[in-house]
Amino acid sequence: MIRRALALLALIASPAFAADNLRPPLLLTGQRADVQDLSGRWTYSKDYYRTGLTDINGWVAKSRMQRHRDVDIAAEEAKPGTGFFEFDLDRAPGMQIPGAWNAAEPELRWYDGLIWFQRRFDVKPPLAGERSFLRFEGVNYRAHVYVNGKEVGRHEGGFTPFVLEVTDALRASGNRLVVGVNAKHDAQSIPGEITDWDLYGGITRPVTLIRAPATFIDDATLRLTDAGRLVGSVQLNGAQAAGQAVSLQIAALGLKAQATTGADGEARFDLPAPATLKRWSPESPQLYAVRFAAGTDAVNERMGFRTLAVKGADILLNGKPITLRGVSIHEEELGANPARRMTESAARALLSEVKTGLNGNYVRLSHYPHNETMLRVADELGLIVWSEIPVYWTVDWDNPAVLLKARRMQAETIYRDRNRAALALWSVGNETPVADNRTRFHAALAATVRALDPSRLISAALLVEREGDTVKIADPLLPHLDVMAVNTYAGWYGNDTLQDLARLKWALPTDKPLIASEFGADALAGHHDGNAMPKKWSEEFQAAYYRETLKMLAGIPNLRGLSPWVLKDFQSPRREHPIFQNGWNRKGLLSETGQRKLAFDVLAEHYRSLK
Repeated sequence: MIRRALALLALIASPAFAADNLRPPLLLTGQRADVQDLSGRWTYSKDYYRTGLTDINGWVAKSRMQRHRDVDIAAEEAKPGTGFFEFDLDRAPGMQIPGAWNAAEPELRWYDGLIWFQRRFDVKPPLAGERSFLRFEGVNYRAHVYVNGKEVGRHEGGFTPFVLEVTDALRASGNRLVVGVNAKHDAQSIPGEITDWDLYGGITRPVTLIRAPATFIDDATLRLTDAGRLVGSVQLNGAQAAGQAVSLQIAALGLKAQATTGADGEARFDLPAPATLKRWSPESPQLYAVRFAAGTDAVNERMGFRTLAVKGADILLNGKPITLRGVSIHEEELGANPARRMTESAARALLSEVKTGLNGNYVRLSHYPHNETMLRVADELGLIVWSEIPVYWTVDWDNPAVLLKARRMQAETIYRDRNRAALALWSVGNETPVADNRTRFHAALAATVRALDPSRLISAALLVEREGDTVKIADPLLPHLDVMAVNTYAGWYGNDTLQDLARLKWALPTDKPLIASEFGADALAGHHDGNAMPKKWSEEFQAAYYRETLKMLAGIPNLRGLSPWVLKDFQSPRREHPIFQNGWNRKGLLSETGQRKLAFDVLAEHYRSLK
């Protein structure tokens, strides 16, 4: 343990810790000329003992058992005398991708091992010099990717995109894409084995095949500075990336600019913002069509421009103080059998409940990077976003490999979402117990965020301490954060009654803004208690809990935001009360199917009064 802790300290102090080493291949998801969607029916085969990834029995035995990755049954059966096989992905059952396997079949509800997926597809003949890439938006948790029997890459992490070049692996017709997905979490995974939400296994987000020129736009960004300038960059990828002309255009503002890439393939822009530019805000979520072009490649984006800062105890949006009126959300669509299939309509249904139903201007996307669609819809609706990576409860704090894994997740999230005006807060963790090794880990994540995206604010959802009726926060991570955030459940967990909440005193630092990142109480939709002192699990108790908690929090002088737990009921294997839960966390203001509970209107009225 001591050796690993020293290795971690050496890693943080080393030059290799520089954030530049974390830039992933990205291939921007804005509109491109040639993108083939591979969504649809994929066949699958369970491999609980992970036979397809092991070599215990040698190639001959394994090829007859589960060598899904590089044995093409259709091709083998066309040959004489090949014998038998104990798998066949061509005639296997199928499921819709994207979507978690937990919702596909009853037998897969609690499956958390390895499943092999197959998708056959054809491609157009490539133009001279063209390159082809697979882009996975999210595979939970470990992915092993093969094209036509050739391994093209691996990825760990269930909530961030990854890109693999497949130019030399493709053929004109009958391409065979096989993805082994291992959903098993362990002591070195992020998150770990124990969470309070459903981990969901499978290919949960879209898969696309992207065709690009030999040298293409891999990344492009633009933002508004406090000084009123538009600054950004374009990163080219390819043998001819240096010395190339790059253009930027925002037609609605009459803006055109050009730059030339340096030896590293990057071109930078720094120009005054037009006087006609309208700043993005929750009240006016103005988005502009932005075009980046280089050679024969171009990416079209929709972007908003605003400034963000902290001054004393205030959060400033476009130079003016703002109070964040929001709620936390898990990535589950409405319905009794969610598959984490977050389409635009599913995202809009959830976020519209926040914007119009709750009178909100903010959403905490918990506890991991959500589907990119959620961020883009938040941009359109005008909802400020908190995003976090799943460093949740506890991970292997002293393991340098685990820290590097977390930093890569953070980088993949930042590079994906830094063009979203809605995104304001990067969180580096949730409810982690205070200890020296944990604080070093979080501090390293905060340093990574500052290096990659200094234009946004850093926070973390922290635990509070109680001394009698006094609530304190004494977390050594505070100096690394721009915004304090605390989770509190007084009145639900513990011995406090709702009447006790009025006595609680909050002894918190006041030099920074504070967000009440979580508070909440369970209620089963439709379960009522008409007594003057309603009992827990009823809608009446949850509503009373919200009224008393909101009154208690209103006395905190530097409170600048609320994101109670949680918008809708979500699946959690930890929650097994046979009457009220049955595998669902019932702290939602909505039921899993969208039925509003009484507390929904309590919070909506409170936010209406804050407008």
